Amino acid sequence: MKPIFVQLRCKPGKTYEVADAIYKTELVSELYSTSGEWDLLLKVYISDEAEIGRFVNEKIASIPGIERSLTTITFTAF
Repeated sequence: MKPIFVQLRCKPGKTYEVADAIYKTELVSELYSTSGEWDLLLKVYISDEAEIGRFVNEKIASIPGIERSLTTITFTAF
């Protein structure tokens, strides 16, 4: 399993609805609301064989109320 971080920008007034929908999928390890340019930060563990782009697009970015996503791939935890 490898961790990735996904930041989401939600449509105005939709952050809590998006967070609830993400929580219900049981796909994320951690889910935070954030300040600044992005509204939510997700930590997700996916299998080493999974296609990251396909996973994010099909499982997360397709949730209604999301305007944009930014995915960060990790290498080493210290």
